[in-house]
Formats: sequence, structure tokens, C-alpha cells
Amino acid sequence: MQIEKRNRLRLFWLLQIVGWGIVNVTIFILPVDFSFRYLIFSFFVASINGILATSIYRFVVLRHVKNVMTQKNLIKIIVGFLLCGMLYVLLNYLSEMSYESIWERTPEELDFIEKKVNLFSSFLGTFLSVFGWTSLYFSIKFLFKYNQDKLEELELNATLREAQLNTLKGQVNPHFMFNSLNNIRGLMLEDVSKSRGMITKLSEMLQYALVKNTVDAIPLEEELEMVDNYIALSKIQMEDRLQFVKDIEKDTQSIMIPPMVIQLLIENAAKHGISNLKEGGVISLVTTKNGNELLIKVSNTGKLRIAKDSTQLGLQNIRQRLRLQYGAKATFLLEEVNSEVIATIKIPLV
Repeated sequence: MQIEKRNRLRLFWLLQIVGWGIVNVTIFILPVDFSFRYLIFSFFVASINGILATSIYRFVVLRHVKNVMTQKNLIKIIVGFLLCGMLYVLLNYLSEMSYESIWERTPEELDFIEKKVNLFSSFLGTFLSVFGWTSLYFSIKFLFKYNQDKLEELELNATLREAQLNTLKGQVNPHFMFNSLNNIRGLMLEDVSKSRGMITKLSEMLQYALVKNTVDAIPLEEELEMVDNYIALSKIQMEDRLQFVKDIEKDTQSIMIPPMVIQLLIENAAKHGISNLKEGGVISLVTTKNGNELLIKVSNTGKLRIAKDSTQLGLQNIRQRLRLQYGAKATFLLEEVNSEVIATIKIPLV
């Protein structure tokens, strides 16, 4: 913040020197045979006077005028503008008096002053210069303020987005964990060896959920390991009622995707689809690369029925994750086609 303030101050003084230098260099092109001594004197003195008057004006503005443009602040700016113009006129007048006390004017200079320069034109030219400075200064000032506000907004949104993503990535279905532990406990009475393997898979799922909570994307093949563990644990309860098939295109295995997105699709298909069918059904997972998109399709036997008491947490999680990570470039569609519920995700690759 201190560095930015210092840089803005340097920019102000640079623009002051260059700006007033450009304004007063016009004295060299006036159609009058001024002495070179007077031209140099007028150029430097008028530039210094302009810098001095407007710097005082800026100091007063910074102390008494806030960034919000209210009627009260507008009045302060107008009053400051008038006082600045008057100060600039006074400084230029005193400078001219000092010149005459040191050097004599040439006849051409005296003739020009008597015929073409009067008090009104002097005031008008001076106030036009100050008005131009005021317009430029406040345009730059409010541009800096606008850019700063936009930057702070972007930083706030990025922080909020990161917090939302971390919250969403940490959502592991507690009911699934509870059911899995109960199923494993029952399995231990029948097959101790198999139950040990299931405990290992459950621990791997928990580790996966905790470790991947800190990353935004992982290779698809790592997500598939999580899916396989989930299916194995679900089969303890549903046994042969749950059939799982997958068709993974080889080129898609290394593509980076948000962690737990496919697992949530599979979980949704098992919980709201297969578990409600007495005869069971099939969950199918297909991943393909279609041009510049990764296509993920999860389908399950059943009807698209969403219970009234359902929070749809899993579906909301997927939509929010995709929106936060890819914006409008990624899509998620859930539909029923020929007695199948099909969930389709398209993720941009570029």
C-alpha cells in the first residue's frame, strides 16, 4: 500500500511538470517579437506558478474532499478551483512585476501588452488552464479509485470463491460413512478378510477426501480409484442389485478435473436410483474427449424422481463447483431418457 501511494505521488509530480511545461511552452509561438530573456523567464515562472497553485489546490482537496461526489464536496471543489485560479493570477502578476523591476521591456512587448492583453483575457486564460488541470486531475483520481475498487472486489470474490470451493470439497456424505461402517460391522461376522479390505477402502476414501480438499483439480484416473472404492462399499449393502460398468477413453485419464465430482454423480445414482429399485439396476460411467471438451456421463436405471424432503446437496455441490471453477464454460445436465437417469458434465479443456 505504501509503495502504491509513493508511485502515485511520483506520477502526480511527473504529470505536473510535463503538463505545465506543455501549457506554457505556447509562449514561444506567440506572434510577437519577445526577447529571449523574457520568453525563458515567462516559461519557467509561469510553469512554477502553475505547479505551486495547483499543488496547494490538491493538498486542500485531499484534506477536505472525500472520494464520494456529494453536493457538499462539489461545492468545495468549485470554491477551491476559483481560489486556485485567483492564486495563479496573483502569482503571475507578481512575477511580471518582478520582471519589470529587474529588466526593461522591449517596445514590441510593451505594445503587445497595451493593445492585446487586458485583465479579462488574463483571467480567462488563467482560469481555462486551471479548469483543464482540475478536469484532468479528478478524471485520473476517480479512475484510480475505480480501478482500486475493482481490484478489491476481485480479491474479495477470489477469497470468497476459494472459501466456497474448500467448503464444497469438504462435503463428504456422513450418511454414506455411517451406513458403510454398519455394513462392514455386519460383514465382519461373515467374512473377516473381506471386511478388512472394505475398511481399507473406506479409510482410502476418507484420506482422499481430506487430502484433495486442498487442490482444485486432479487427474481423472485418481478420481476413478475413489469411484471404485465407493462402488465396492455400496455393494456390501446392495450386493448383486448394483451393477457397475465403465467405459473410460484412454486419452481422458490424465485430464484434470475437480475432485469428487464424478464420485458425487455415482453416489447420487446409487442413493436415489438403484437403492430404490427392488430388482436393482446398472450404473454406467463413460468419459470421452470431444474436441475441446471433456464429456463425463453417468447413467443409472430408474426414473428421475426427486423426493420432496431431499436437499439435493450433491447436485447443488456439483453445479456450484463447476460454476466457481469454470464459470459458464462448463455445463451440467440431469435428465431422464428411456427409463434411465443420465447426468452429463462438460468441462472445457482450454
